Amino acid sequence: MAVQWLTEEQQRVWRTYLLGVARLTEELDADLRRSGLDLPEYEILVVLEESPDRRLRMSELADAVHQSRSRLTHTIARMEKTGLVERETCPTDRRGVWAQLTETGYEMLRQTAPSHVKAVRRFFVDAVDPEDYEALGRAFAAVLAVDSDDDQ
Repeated sequence: MAVQWLTEEQQRVWRTYLLGVARLTEELDADLRRSGLDLPEYEILVVLEESPDRRLRMSELADAVHQSRSRLTHTIARMEKTGLVERETCPTDRRGVWAQLTETGYEMLRQTAPSHVKAVRRFFVDAVDPEDYEALGRAFAAVLAVDSDDDQ
């Protein structure tokens, strides 16, 4: 099957997207690091805070934050050392492990969220025209709907 190369405009948009995501990630990560967190840690705190009883199975958490299970295990271990989360064995399934948000983790999230939201607004929400923002939402809903298992 012949490769359908990107047009010049598609290539320009693709590269702009890659650079934009890299810059946005750098800016948000730098903002969070001033509070002692990085972007993946912050995302874990948010997902746990939004979960029932502020806990999730590690496998569910890995899916929710789009991290491999091994990467998540390392991140959770680091966060456990600083008291932000704790792990506990699932009482109904000895193989299952829960990640639980601690009060310290909740307090860190509460203190960090205003600055993070301000940075998200500055570097993303307020930087994008409202119509383009809606288009981004539609575009990435379409990206998420593509089945990664489909043959090419």
